[in-house]
Amino acid sequence: MMDRDRNKTLLLELQRAAGTGNGRCADCGEPDPEWASYKLGIFICLNCSGIHRNLPQISRVKSLRLDFWENDLIEFMKKHGNLCAKAKYEAKVPPYYYIPQSCDCLVLREQWIRAKYEREEFVATRVCQDPCSAGSREGFLWKRGRESRQFQKRRFLLSAREGVMKYYTKESRGPKAIISIENLNAMFQTEKIQHAHGLQITYNTDGQTRNLFVYHDSGKEIVDWFNAIRAARYYYLRTTFPTVPEPEVIPRITRNYVKEGYMEKTGPKQKEAFKVRWFCLDSQERKLMYFKNPLDAFAQGQVFIGRTDEGYEVQAGLPQGVRVKKRKPAITVITPMREFVFICENDKEQREWIDALNGVIAQPLTG
Repeated sequence: MMDRDRNKTLLLELQRAAGTGNGRCADCGEPDPEWASYKLGIFICLNCSGIHRNLPQISRVKSLRLDFWENDLIEFMKKHGNLCAKAKYEAKVPPYYYIPQSCDCLVLREQWIRAKYEREEFVATRVCQDPCSAGSREGFLWKRGRESRQFQKRRFLLSAREGVMKYYTKESRGPKAIISIENLNAMFQTEKIQHAHGLQITYNTDGQTRNLFVYHDSGKEIVDWFNAIRAARYYYLRTTFPTVPEPEVIPRITRNYVKEGYMEKTGPKQKEAFKVRWFCLDSQERKLMYFKNPLDAFAQGQVFIGRTDEGYEVQAGLPQGVRVKKRKPAITVITPMREFVFICENDKEQREWIDALNGVIAQPLTG
């Protein structure tokens, strides 16, 4: 019993020790991890420990607080740790490769863990793929039809060198769409698409944002596609803007929407009936788009979100003189042209939307 208590204390001290990196999950960065892999010598969070359980040949996990730790395992953990593992397993992570955080979906976190420890893709002895070749890929993805709304197998072709992504409906014909990498974006949308490997690809066409919703049965394949798109985007940004510092390039490779969800909106006269719409806030493009349904190909409309000194403001509540039957929290977005009025489902949603919109207003305009 004394060994058990002493070893638990030693483990918790190791987890908190400065300069070890053990205070955050080795794989997703979640603070205060309460699990560890005693084969890899790393401290990990509960969610990542579940992924490690599926890799018994590579990783074995125990709880820091609930399980008994033998003396030899304590010594092993002392000699290793998160920074030590990072130096070995993340020695050559390409700049375009997406490193998931605790808030990211399971498939991204699982494939990151498998790429590191199972496939050892980033160890020092591996040759790093240049972004041009890494940003070239060809294969089939299940794509949701714009009209049929059914998922059908489509061939996709990505070429960083040509600066385009194409997809085909029939092999005998030319591509259904030729998408410029300049305005290509991709983000995982597992809940919206209702598939564990669901990916949303967006691009601009004729001044509008076009949404493609795709998935692949293989988790590795869909994450490889996502990172190939990121490699192609990185190659485009590095060659087009060679003087821009790397830390400024990385966040612009791909992005998630700052906030998504349902709100109700009225028309420009503020007397029209409120209608439920799905909203997406894109901070990079500074626009709030709204859709009839979350999986629509095109938005019904959008609101540009400028800066405070240009006359943009977000207020809680309704404009003076506007009356609604529903007693629900509202938001007014003030622009130089008009006021937009939205009704939220609850106070929490109202606060989140106001914070998200104010975050976009506060950020500087980029060229």
